[in-house]
Amino acid sequence: MAPRWLYAVLLGAGACGPVTYINEVTRRANQAVEEARQAEAEKYAPYYWTRAVEYLREARSIAAHADYQGATRFGRLATEAAQLATEEAKLAKKDPSKLPMDQRPAPAKDTP
Repeated sequence: MAPRWLYAVLLGAGACGPVTYINEVTRRANQAVEEARQAEAEKYAPYYWTRAVEYLREARSIAAHADYQGATRFGRLATEAAQLATEEAKLAKKDPSKLPMDQRPAPAKDTP
């Protein structure tokens, strides 16, 4: 018969997935995406913004199937993309010439 502490360890180890998911996705990724939203990343850093939002959506979808390891992986990717979106948006706000060519305001046309 196994000692009682072994059962406690095994029971606690089974709960690590959801706890890691909560920390990584529910807290970190959500907070990072919200910071990117406040920095107007949707306008100034659309690539990283879309990437962050979609990774966060995928993390939640995977967690719904109880694959917490996969959900945590996507949560980390969402956090990284949101942080890049925030940085890029802040830089673009300071200097619009840092925006990609297709996102810069079009030059005014001379009217004949």
